[in-house]
Amino acid sequence: MRIVISLAHQTLTLLDASGAVVARYPVSTAKRGAGEQRGSYQTPRGEHRIRAKIGAGAARGAVFKARRLTGEICTPAAYAADPDRDWILTRILWLAGCEPGRNRFGAVDTQGRYIYIHGTPDAVPLGVPASHGCVRMHSDDLITLFEGVPVGTAVTLTEN
Repeated sequence: MRIVISLAHQTLTLLDASGAVVARYPVSTAKRGAGEQRGSYQTPRGEHRIRAKIGAGAARGAVFKARRLTGEICTPAAYAADPDRDWILTRILWLAGCEPGRNRFGAVDTQGRYIYIHGTPDAVPLGVPASHGCVRMHSDDLITLFEGVPVGTAVTLTEN
């Protein structure tokens, strides 16, 4: 399995070992575009892998802060009350860069920037850049992806 995330098309494509498309999902990447620098609020490019899967068995809409469940569930009313919050929901696929100097180590370290593929409220539009650097997905799509990929899965983030 391999994941390819296109910043230009705002899609996440899951490929099987032969390169055939298994699934394609709409996503939202960084509002500020592509970039690797810590503090840039941009989505890093290049070769990555899933470092950790967090939240197995959590409720749909469960809220995470610092990779821990808060005990909250994001309902439409909770989202409406705080639409500007950076909601991290349902599951987390924590990414680690594989390219030293580009997205690994120092001020460009994807893992140290806490870049995830994570859930977002249903009311949040996907298909347009809007995140703080992470890759946002709707919860149902994320649950399916989470269950279908192991830790170590290759993830390519590309501008094309």
